[in-house]
Amino acid sequence: MKNSRRTFIKLAGIAAAGLALAPRKALSAEGHEPVKVNATAIHAKHWAMVIDTTKLNTPEAIDKLAAACHHDHNVPHIEGKQEVKWLWHDTYPHTFPEQENPHMAEGVEERVFPLLCNHCQNPPCVRVCPTKATFQRPDGIVAMDYHRCIGCRYCMAGCPYGSRSFNWGDPRLGLDLGNLNPEFPTRMRGVVEKCNFCVERLAVGKLPVCVEASEGAMHFGDLTDPDSEVRKVLREKFTIRRKPSAGTEPSVYYII
Repeated sequence: MKNSRRTFIKLAGIAAAGLALAPRKALSAEGHEPVKVNATAIHAKHWAMVIDTTKLNTPEAIDKLAAACHHDHNVPHIEGKQEVKWLWHDTYPHTFPEQENPHMAEGVEERVFPLLCNHCQNPPCVRVCPTKATFQRPDGIVAMDYHRCIGCRYCMAGCPYGSRSFNWGDPRLGLDLGNLNPEFPTRMRGVVEKCNFCVERLAVGKLPVCVEASEGAMHFGDLTDPDSEVRKVLREKFTIRRKPSAGTEPSVYYII
């Protein structure tokens, strides 16, 4: 018994010495390994989206984009009150409840509108999250760290747009396992999820999947760049945003 204990201690000592002598990677000035940036990534100081609802105005057209988004991000298909959604559609009164009038044009009043996370400049969801599972990136995107989410749903209560979904059950049970996107992680039970402006696609030089599939009805770009596509569209078209009185400053604009 004593011999085996001595052998264990000896081996542990050798292992520790090996770790101490192992070559180390070069560190940055802050003491961290340098981050490698994908050469094809696209960047912005503040990402924003403009949606032309005169072109994207039917349930079928919006459902097509939602299907592409949900497939790309392995969003489970669950019917009923436990539905999980990143992109969906709703009516004008539900989309713009503060901007109605009794004599609206029928074409606008009867139209449906695509909805998603607004990636607000002043996101209340970020302020109320106790674990910083939801946070705002330097480029304005409101992101989620699923591993830090404890399922308290404070962010859902803080969001005035209903843009977040909670996984009440195992979301993998609502997936077509033979048709998963292996490049995006599936989630677990008990976490909140939502649209992420396709950060994983931006990192490899691609636009959000809904923008690519919209055939010109959705525009995406840097809100701080006067020459960006979104700024050009905003100069030329009248747009509104959802619930302006909330003071969140949404980054999603709608051409009406």
